[in-house]
Formats: sequence, structure tokens, C-alpha cells
Amino acid sequence: MSDPIEPIEPISPERARAILEAAIRERLGEDWDDEQTGWVRVSGHDYMARLARGSVTLDFYVDLLGSVTVEKSTENTPGSSIRLALFILLALSLVIALLIVRIVSGG
Repeated sequence: MSDPIEPIEPISPERARAILEAAIRERLGEDWDDEQTGWVRVSGHDYMARLARGSVTLDFYVDLLGSVTVEKSTENTPGSSIRLALFILLALSLVIALLIVRIVSGG
């Protein structure tokens, strides 16, 4: 017969927060939250933190066993493309509106 599987004890939220803060300091330095470094905590809780600086985003995750995962991403290109498309659409709308006004006014 096999041995019974022991239940896994998850870490407490306080312990997860301490692990998370240590991982952030290890990756970004002690003064990561200093205004001059440019890093801003966008969101987070005891088991997760999202930090951003410019177009770079770092997501820190602590699982229930205390392991840390860091995911780095840059500004999402679909979001940038959508913004660019909307800006072009707005500019074209303004040009068309000006042309219509010019035609209607007889000039």
C-alpha cells in the first residue's frame, strides 16, 4: 500500500507579502519605490504585484507554497495599434468635416 498523501499547508498572506517584497527588492534594488527609479506599483495584493516603468511591466506572483514567478512584458502592441488607428480615424474625420464645411460655405 502507498503512504497517505499529506495535505499541503499554504503560506499565510503575511508570509506571501514578505516573500513578494523580498523578490521585488532582489530584482529592482532596495530603493525600487523611490520616485527617481520610475517604478510605480500599479496594482497588487498579498500574493501579487504589478509594477510599471514606461512601457515595461513586471508582474510578481507568489504561489501558495511560496515560490515566486516574475513575468516581464512591454507595452502591448495590440493596444498601441488600436490607439494609432483611433487617432488616424479622428484626424480623417476632422479633415472630412473641414472639407464639408468648405464645400457648403461655397469656398
